Amino acid sequence: MAESIRIIPLGGLGEIGKNMTAIEMDNHAIIIDTGIMFPAHDMYGVDYIIPDYKYLLESKNLKIDAILYTHGHEDHIGAVSHVVESLPNIPIYATQLTAGLIEVKLQEDNLLGKTDIRMFKSGDTIKAGPFTVESFHVCHSIPGCVGFAIHTPYGLIVHTGDYKFDNHPVDGILPDYAKLAEFNRRGVKVMLADSTNATSEGWTPSESVINDAFDRVFSAAKGRVIVATFASLISRIQQVIDAAVKQNRKIAFAGHSMKRNVDMALDYNILRMPSGMMVDINQIDQFPASRIVIMATGAQGEPSSVLSRMAAGRHKLEVNPGDTIVISSHPIPGNEESVSRTINDLFRRGANVIYDPLEQVHVSGHGNREDMRLMLNLIRPQNLVPVHGELRHLIAHANLAVESGMQRENVFVIENGYVINLDERGITIGERIPGGYVYVDGHGVGDIGRAVLRDREILAQDGFVTIIVDVERRNRRVLGNPEIISRGFVYLRDAEQLMEKISNTARVVIKGANGQTRAQLQSDVEGAVSQMLYSETHRRPMVFTVINER
Repeated sequence: MAESIRIIPLGGLGEIGKNMTAIEMDNHAIIIDTGIMFPAHDMYGVDYIIPDYKYLLESKNLKIDAILYTHGHEDHIGAVSHVVESLPNIPIYATQLTAGLIEVKLQEDNLLGKTDIRMFKSGDTIKAGPFTVESFHVCHSIPGCVGFAIHTPYGLIVHTGDYKFDNHPVDGILPDYAKLAEFNRRGVKVMLADSTNATSEGWTPSESVINDAFDRVFSAAKGRVIVATFASLISRIQQVIDAAVKQNRKIAFAGHSMKRNVDMALDYNILRMPSGMMVDINQIDQFPASRIVIMATGAQGEPSSVLSRMAAGRHKLEVNPGDTIVISSHPIPGNEESVSRTINDLFRRGANVIYDPLEQVHVSGHGNREDMRLMLNLIRPQNLVPVHGELRHLIAHANLAVESGMQRENVFVIENGYVINLDERGITIGERIPGGYVYVDGHGVGDIGRAVLRDREILAQDGFVTIIVDVERRNRRVLGNPEIISRGFVYLRDAEQLMEKISNTARVVIKGANGQTRAQLQSDVEGAVSQMLYSETHRRPMVFTVINER
């Protein structure tokens, strides 16, 4: 019998996104999900964030037998290429759509040969090393969502994945109530459960309510309808297709990720679309505006997305007066400002913008408090670890569990890196594995940290000033006038007095120098100029000094 089971959340606890959990037994491990997180507004230049899984790379005696995926959203599969590249030849298990989305990512990054993607159906049992894992279907906002029940010598570990109890799902596949009740009868030692909507009362509405909203919006629209949502939200894409069919509209897809995912879903027969309905985005002008629907990326206000560039007038697709633009998503925490900016810019260009709560064009894929209460009562776990949420969500979920009858000592609110030990005595919380955010910036992975982001923040807020000074090598007498370059701080032509003070400050420091190295002298000039600028302007631009010895 294994000495103990170790459950290690590497992402998704204390934050929305980058979900990743490792479960260890007898020097073997499985990984559940490898997601990304969108950057906060102050993470300048960062494309996205991945979990810090250095622990797995450095554990030489640990054999990773499988990577299992709950579903195909970016916060669960987005880091797959990074993980496969650094942990090659580990089999990947996913349902059909999730496997297709993963395959598209790996193919684009030339990594398909570094892993083996194995498809399974919900309800299948997966054998990986010493692990036996049962999958079960849950409803979310994308087809092919599953949770996992992991067999251990000390009882079942149930990982719910993202879920809600939708009794009218658009794909017609109900939650697997029977399997959940069966787990209850067998006894669940610990449940890791989605906490995203732990602060929202009531039940989460069914995805099917969106159908009526789309019908109303499409029938009222006189011109083009442009729907923005996540590229991986295949069930929403199907709902838009169905609404377009009813209104006799053609459909086009804008955005590389949107188009590639649609092509994959059509190849797998996951999407249903009448022949001849889809048109190339470059051919939409051949049809009346009243017969066109466009699906695009950008519902989260991402600067490089199709919708954001349309709103800013930087995309070949121009926003026309009379266009109806539907934002079919809720802002991810931290994205509210960019989403609002995009909506306002679209209104300025004459579009009619529809978003929740104007119309119910989006519902959450995560269960509200009543859904969570039902999951607790169906499973009746001995212990609960709230996952997938900010700390406030985890705490709200914990409080809900106690209200529902669980003992406070059996509910464990932890954050990323804390090791959960499971043995015959029960659960204990062990050491914390070091790890935090790994920033991805272009092709750079993990090569920028908080210091670089702080520099970018200063540059964005206050700009920079560069002082270039020529001095005599022998006595360091200043030659000529220092050259001053500034960007993002002040407009030089309107700040002659301030530029003169910068020059004078640099001269005074250099004149009073006594034996400093050139690097020390440059630092002294930067410190004195920074102090003077703050005294004069109450701003702190970055100051750089270049001293040339002649």
